[in-house]
Amino acid sequence: MRIVKVIVAKTLFATTALVAMGGILPACAQGGVVRHNEAAYPIASAIEVPAGYSTVYVSGIGAPITNLAAPAKSVEAYGSMATQTEESLKRIKDILKEMGLGMGDVVQMHVFMVADAQTKKMDFEGMMQGYTKFFGTREQPNLPVRSAFGVAQLSRPGWLVEIDVVAAKPPHH
Repeated sequence: MRIVKVIVAKTLFATTALVAMGGILPACAQGGVVRHNEAAYPIASAIEVPAGYSTVYVSGIGAPITNLAAPAKSVEAYGSMATQTEESLKRIKDILKEMGLGMGDVVQMHVFMVADAQTKKMDFEGMMQGYTKFFGTREQPNLPVRSAFGVAQLSRPGWLVEIDVVAAKPPHH
């Protein structure tokens, strides 16, 4: 009788443990990127990329000239911070698309910004206007971890922003 009680107790313990893990196992079985979005801002506070994923590093990208009538090395040629951010992210989106990836695969972003020569201020709000068209939307809800930096200058006169990203590419993709 004692042996039966021990077997029943062990079986109940094992069953309870498996049921309790039931909520955990699907997340592990999916093996996807885990985004922690505790931040009150449209960026992830942390991201976990599982084993087996490869990382894709996209070099710093700035905006193309959008106003051909403006002097080539001027801010007017490239547009406002919002325009430059949006155009830079469009270029990044195209690069990722060529690799079979999308903006939802971006796990890390660095944004380098310079102050506008006329206002002497960095237009963080303008950068956010461009950024939020690509991240945290209904169509693309994934958020990367992100750092934003104010820098003295960028490699191309007229650029207000340059962005580099890291994307996580799932195995067998």
